[in-house]
Amino acid sequence: TANKTDIIEIGGLELDTQAKSLKVDGEPVKLTATELKILELLMKNAGRIFSAEEIYSKVWNEDAYAVENTVMVHISHIREKIEINPREPKYLKVVWGIGYKIEKI
Repeated sequence: TANKTDIIEIGGLELDTQAKSLKVDGEPVKLTATELKILELLMKNAGRIFSAEEIYSKVWNEDAYAVENTVMVHISHIREKIEINPREPKYLKVVWGIGYKIEKI
């Protein structure tokens, strides 16, 4: 059983940081290890905008050089898995020219 501190809930998203599992509207969703790390970073800081470079350096633990594409691909995979309509995201938002964030719901 998870401690309440291990569970981050935002709207219909429920991330168990200890078990490394995600439920969307009660249904388990499989994410890669990298997708989980990105989602955990964004959910722990809901409402905060992260640049692609910032996400890359925090998740990959490396300096970020020309990483927009790498992060963008992972973000789009996460979006396909957690959004009802990935083209009109409810949770995972792009802030054009700045970065990405999870909406506080």
